[in-house]
Amino acid sequence: MKPIVDWIDWVSELLGSLVSWLSLILVLTIIVDVTLRYVFNIAFVATFELEWHLFALIFLLGAAWALKEDRHVRVDVFYQKFTIKQKAWVNLIGFMTLLLPMCFVIVREGAQFTYNSFSVLESSSDPGGLPARYIIKGALPLGFFALGLQCIAEILKNIKTIFIVKIDG
Repeated sequence: MKPIVDWIDWVSELLGSLVSWLSLILVLTIIVDVTLRYVFNIAFVATFELEWHLFALIFLLGAAWALKEDRHVRVDVFYQKFTIKQKAWVNLIGFMTLLLPMCFVIVREGAQFTYNSFSVLESSSDPGGLPARYIIKGALPLGFFALGLQCIAEILKNIKTIFIVKIDG
């Protein structure tokens, strides 16, 4: 079990590292866009589309890392007061009944969505927009596949927390 969890954690860390560089590229793109727009009164549709494409990649590919690091959004009115085992039970039930099935559905449907886009070589409908829209659409099943993998790792970690009795001695 440990080698599987370690490998999935490594994949999520790798994606998180790559996404961190996309954040820098996004910031630089926004600076260029704002400068061109407000200083030189020049605007490009492709620049604006690139901004939301980069943001989508950061969100989709960074979700697995956020889950691994427990940096995702959580409403923890009660959760913060739970014991480690109670938290593990809540996480296990949530991952198995909500997150993992959602990832499965989005990967399955997103793959078809991407295939349909690729089959017609979809590009931006806006004049001057980015070509190859299927690339960003491909990030949807890829991101949720990575999130589903990390979800499996978290399920295994929570099972270990629940069922492995730690003997202090």
